[in-house]
Amino acid sequence: MASKLIYIHGFNSSELSQKAVQLGEYLASWSGDYIVPRLSHDPAKAIGQLESFIDDDTALIGSSLGGFYATYLSQKHQIPAVLVNPAVNPATMFVDYLGEQYNPYQDYHYILDKTHLLALEQLYLQHLSSPEHLFLLQQEGDEVLPYKHAVEYYQNCQQVVEPGGDHRFVGFERYFGAIARFLNITLGSADPQ
Repeated sequence: MASKLIYIHGFNSSELSQKAVQLGEYLASWSGDYIVPRLSHDPAKAIGQLESFIDDDTALIGSSLGGFYATYLSQKHQIPAVLVNPAVNPATMFVDYLGEQYNPYQDYHYILDKTHLLALEQLYLQHLSSPEHLFLLQQEGDEVLPYKHAVEYYQNCQQVVEPGGDHRFVGFERYFGAIARFLNITLGSADPQ
């Protein structure tokens, strides 16, 4: 049974992500630790931040770039993870974002450079060694990332693929019960779903 859940936010986002806040409200009666760290824009530093929280009883949930990080950490540490409209291989996409960036949710400017792309390339897994640890929540209407990439990459994992929606994942709260069950999280009160 998981006693710690880490929510991993996406690119140019923060711990105030709407999905992170909604999930935190759902987990209010849970006796475990719900952790939503503010991550560095540097992938190597972000992974270091996340690994400082991980132990044997940790579960993960990640959205977009956070889903990519969650995939890597799940396979490395053999822990369960839920992936919400995840980035599959962001190094290829982020080529278009090189240069000055602004994170409005953390209110700071930074430079995205080739060392960051290299770090992302090193985190990419060609093959998933333990697909049973992963649960994909994907909406076909994702306007940021090609949904078919995720459906194919996670083909051996548990999946829910919905028509419509968008990158934020419309109706995320509908899956809180399924997320808790997959991650082996037991709430203090009966799960509403």
